Formats: sequence, structure tokens, C-alpha cells
Amino acid sequence: VQLVESGGGLVQPGGSLRLSCTASGITFSSITMGWYRQPPGKERELVARITPGLTTNYAESVKGRFTISRDYPKNTVYLQMNSLRPEDTALYYCNRSPWRADYWGQGTQVTVSS
Repeated sequence: VQLVESGGGLVQPGGSLRLSCTASGITFSSITMGWYRQPPGKERELVARITPGLTTNYAESVKGRFTISRDYPKNTVYLQMNSLRPEDTALYYCNRSPWRADYWGQGTQVTVSS
């Protein structure tokens, strides 16, 4: 199993980023996928999830600002992040939902700062 995240970077408050996560070695089409984040000094948390049937759920802190989506032919899940805030600064990971320890990748760093 390999999950490779990309798309992070440094962005000013109010800006946008789109994260990507490409999966291999799993039956992507039958798995609920999630985006997680770990802010500095805090625990990892679930940000958004998407089922095989495209039902989505979001943490309260990102509702209305983040959108999760998936592309089956590309085995890729995306996280569109708009109206970014400094408190969104974190290392972002994808994993199945609920997560599996052996699925964690390297993550992609998102820093929101002026």
C-alpha cells in the first residue's frame, strides 16, 4: 500500500490550495478515504472523508471552506482548501477512514502565514 500526498505549500491567509493523494496497492473504489491533519504540537485529526458513493463529511472547523473529492480512474483523492486560516497550518495526510496505521504516508505540509 502506498499513499502519496502532494500540493502543500506556503500560502497567505485567505488563499487556496489543492492537495492530492494518489493511492496504489489498495482497492481504491471500495474504500472510504479521508484527509487528516496534524498541527504542530497537537494530535492528528480527521478533516474530511468521502465514501465510495461520494457522500462527504467534514470537521466543523473546515465546513464551507474545504471540499473533498475523488477521481476513480486516477486512484486519487483531492482536498480543495479555500479561505485558509493560520490555524489550518498542519501536516496533511490521507488515509482510509477509519485509518490504518500501515497506510500513513509522508504527508504534505500546509503553512498559512502572512
